[in-house]
Amino acid sequence: MYKLLNSRRILLILSGVFGFIFLSESPTIAQARIIPLVNPSFEGNPTQGGAQGRFSLRGWVDCGFKDETPPDIQGADRTFFEVKQKPFDGNTYLGMVVRATNTWERVSQRLQVPLLRGQCYRFSIYLSRANEYISGLKTEKLNRIPDRSSLKEVRRTDRGQSEFDFTNPAVLRIWGGNGYCNQKELLAESQAVINTNWLRYDFYFKPKFVHDYFELEVYYEIPVTAPYNGNVLIDKASDIVPVPCPPEEKLYTSTVTNPEYEKAQEQRKKIANPKPKEKTRPKPVPKKPKIVPPPPPAPTKEKIIKALDRKHLKKGQIIRIEKLYFDADSTSFKKESVEVLDEIYAFLKANPTVHIEIGGHTNNRPKPYYCNRLSTARAKSVYDYLIKKGIDPNRLSYKGYGKRKPIASNSSVAGRKRNQRVEIKIMKL
Repeated sequence: MYKLLNSRRILLILSGVFGFIFLSESPTIAQARIIPLVNPSFEGNPTQGGAQGRFSLRGWVDCGFKDETPPDIQGADRTFFEVKQKPFDGNTYLGMVVRATNTWERVSQRLQVPLLRGQCYRFSIYLSRANEYISGLKTEKLNRIPDRSSLKEVRRTDRGQSEFDFTNPAVLRIWGGNGYCNQKELLAESQAVINTNWLRYDFYFKPKFVHDYFELEVYYEIPVTAPYNGNVLIDKASDIVPVPCPPEEKLYTSTVTNPEYEKAQEQRKKIANPKPKEKTRPKPVPKKPKIVPPPPPAPTKEKIIKALDRKHLKKGQIIRIEKLYFDADSTSFKKESVEVLDEIYAFLKANPTVHIEIGGHTNNRPKPYYCNRLSTARAKSVYDYLIKKGIDPNRLSYKGYGKRKPIASNSSVAGRKRNQRVEIKIMKL
């Protein structure tokens, strides 16, 4: 009897030891918990974002631009800006926009339980696009837009202010961070929200860092050749649920399992790429074949960034991105910049061990705060483009240096133009 009791005691001790080892080897699985959001259906008092710039919604903090109005709390009985959509859940929902003035809207909240590094999560939210959304743009910013041909002016107010259509599709981005409005890691991004009825968008993501804050951002559809006016309506967010990791192709993007969305996608593709009409032509009279000499070989396409050669690169080397053009006072690059960005993408894809920092710089004309913000945003737009193309975010970083590192004198136009630049720094080979 004594021996039997001792053997049972030994088994209990061993099971406890092995259980401790198992838990210590898998901390994320052991600690992962369901994370409920505060006010997931965005319930509050219907409020127009332009009402003295106030934003009061339980659980959520406005992270938009300081000189722009916050998101709108649209209601079941009261909506703004000609929006006629009813809530999917509860009495109110959130209306968020992107603007042709290169500004957009974001909201954030502190999580009750942190997102864990290396743990996969499932999250869903109902999204829609308002097919009527009419609002104005600030005159001082409107005057800075070089090309207004994409803006659809709907009407003018009694005060002579122009009002525009904000109905273009945009995307929803999900960020993790360490503070309100701190975008440390892009967790997932939706497809373009083209549906005008409420549909559920499902996301799977796997954080590379621990995050205490969660942010929802409405952004332009990538690639962004020029800012535009658009909207996304948001309602009924789910809990953030830890799950076993799905296949890689399901991570970081959204899925919408609804035939209506698939039909809308097909219709959008047909509008964007219409089939050319077939023309009836008379049958050609057969001719004797002519002997044609073969064409000369096509000339090899010359690289834009000649210094981007793996054989000659060194750690810490700084290379300027040539032929990267931005609109004045804007973070959106022009169409002709896509060629050099694709060249950088091709180089990074062919050299998977190379890590780079993208650095933005300005001349000394604007104030330091503006220079820091513009240079950081321009570097981030290149960073976003490369991630969207498929480069691992762990290989990239971005930083705005403002006007702190000139490479030429700011006393001349040519010097200021040289200082207004974006560079690549080789961090790891």
